[in-house]
Amino acid sequence: MIRKSLALVQLTLLALAMASCAGGKSDKPEYVLRFGHLANRQHGWHQAAERFAEEVSRLSDGRMQVKVYPSEQLGKEMDVLTGILVGSADIMITGESLQSWSLPYAILCATPYAIRDSEHLKKVAGGPIGKEIEQHIIEGAGFKPIAWFERGARNLTANRIIRHPDDLNGMILRVPAVSLYVKTWSALGAKPTPMAFSEVFTALQQSTIHGQENPFALIKDAGLYEVQKYCMLTEHVKGWSYVVMSNKKYESLPKDLQQVIDQAAHTMQQYEHELFLRQEKIDYEHLLARGMEFIEVDKGAFRAAASSAVTASFDEGQNDLLRRIQEIQ
Repeated sequence: MIRKSLALVQLTLLALAMASCAGGKSDKPEYVLRFGHLANRQHGWHQAAERFAEEVSRLSDGRMQVKVYPSEQLGKEMDVLTGILVGSADIMITGESLQSWSLPYAILCATPYAIRDSEHLKKVAGGPIGKEIEQHIIEGAGFKPIAWFERGARNLTANRIIRHPDDLNGMILRVPAVSLYVKTWSALGAKPTPMAFSEVFTALQQSTIHGQENPFALIKDAGLYEVQKYCMLTEHVKGWSYVVMSNKKYESLPKDLQQVIDQAAHTMQQYEHELFLRQEKIDYEHLLARGMEFIEVDKGAFRAAASSAVTASFDEGQNDLLRRIQEIQ
């Protein structure tokens, strides 16, 4: 009787073990990736990042988990990028800030007046030139782009109307910590001041700065309409951002989990694009309803001044790549 009971217990334990194996989902993930970005929880970037996390968990049967940290919870952009290389963070949404790692081609994803519209952007970011830039980022800094997100056009905001570059004279303008932006806005007549995005609202409120420039989504999500009256439709940058991780980290993963990252990233990119197309109009209407006034500007004058500054700032290789981008039809 005792033998039969022991045999029954053994069979039960074996069945439970087999059922656990058949289920395939681990109680504890083998890998946990930390995904940080600067946008808030309502932004399309965050929703896309959450979709990526869901796909990674599903496709890996729980072997890999992605934890998403919005609103600079992991730190400011430059800190998180540095953290990716030393292992304190794993994934980040970034763009022109990659130039700080001596990546001259990375700035092409956010060069003033380089991209005409969304269709042109897709052909560049998703085509051979985009692949060249991605390889340049991997080889030059060790960041691996796993996806790219279209960004809404950057527009200038202020509490005074600006229609022409001459109207910028003496204006203290927040810009990202990107040398090309500093040089371009200086050439346009402003006094550009690099500053973390999380500090912008307070700086505008206290008049430490007079204006800033960003897509509608970030203007809305940061509540900048509360401290800025006018949005000038300069549309001076139409570009894209990369979702990057450490190439060393990526290469250290088992091949099947690398494929999980690739597939989940592809889904994330498509999902973000769908969100972006819907959100652009919603964001515009939101800002309008909150009292922002939209001002048409002399884009020809802005383009001419900005393009001259860009060309003067770029080296031969960058200007050659810029010409190739502009020639794509």
